[in-house]
Amino acid sequence: MKNIKIIIYLILILVLIIVLGQSIFIVKETEQVVITQFGKPVGEAIVTPGLKFKTPFIQKANFFDKRYLEWDGDPDQVPTKDKKYIYVDYYARWQITDPLQFFKRLTNERGALTRLDDILDGETRDYIAGHNIEEIVRTSNRTPLSTDSISELLGDSLLTIYAGRQKIQALIQQSANAKASDLGIVILDFRFKRINYIEDVRQQVYERMKSERYRIADKFRSEGQGEASRINGEKERELKTIQSGAFRDAEIIKGRADAEAAAIYASAYDRSSASRELYAFLKSMETFEKTFDEQTSIILSTDSELYKYLKGMR
Repeated sequence: MKNIKIIIYLILILVLIIVLGQSIFIVKETEQVVITQFGKPVGEAIVTPGLKFKTPFIQKANFFDKRYLEWDGDPDQVPTKDKKYIYVDYYARWQITDPLQFFKRLTNERGALTRLDDILDGETRDYIAGHNIEEIVRTSNRTPLSTDSISELLGDSLLTIYAGRQKIQALIQQSANAKASDLGIVILDFRFKRINYIEDVRQQVYERMKSERYRIADKFRSEGQGEASRINGEKERELKTIQSGAFRDAEIIKGRADAEAAAIYASAYDRSSASRELYAFLKSMETFEKTFDEQTSIILSTDSELYKYLKGMR
């Protein structure tokens, strides 16, 4: 009899433990709970941490994360407004703000991710299809540091940006939140992870970029050659000016020297007959020295002044 009582007590304790285990649950700081009874939510959501109670066996605690959650989209091929096909990879961060409404509409996080796929993929396609590739890739306008002619060579790389990448991301996030407003969630952030041309177009883009840079290089090269020609022309002109000025100064100096020499010769010739004879003799000797050498043969008239001095030297 005593053993039967012990067994009964043990069974009661075990049942009590099971009942308490089914009645008590703990909500962590990072969790929020919706209580359901036979699959339908009961009461308000539990968003505060601590020890909580529910009806055992007939009620169930559904836990949802309170923290920021990750959504990562699948890279997809999307056409832009200017009919350029690009691969777009993007991601988002979201949070469950109304767990009761979240449970009613989406049931769990897997359902939420599926719904986000539909919303964000659709909004991304719509906004990319409504903008050119430059608007999606760039955030602000480019200011060229070179001349207007180089700006013309750059072509559409200097197109004016009216929206830009950051604004398009913000518009996608805003529109997606509007469509998810009754789902009990909020999209906290949306970003493009990677944007690239499809493989068929990528090589064409690279070739275009190369030809564009070649045109710019040719432009710089032709401008450099023109500047070099201008500098060489100025150098030649300045050189000719300097040479002509030096030649003029040299001729002036030679003319002055000849004039002074002529004056000296004239003044010496106008002196006494002895001085004139000496002068004539010296000039004749200077003429001999400059005109004749050991291999020179000459024929002179007897009336020649040179013959007179040669005859006087015999």
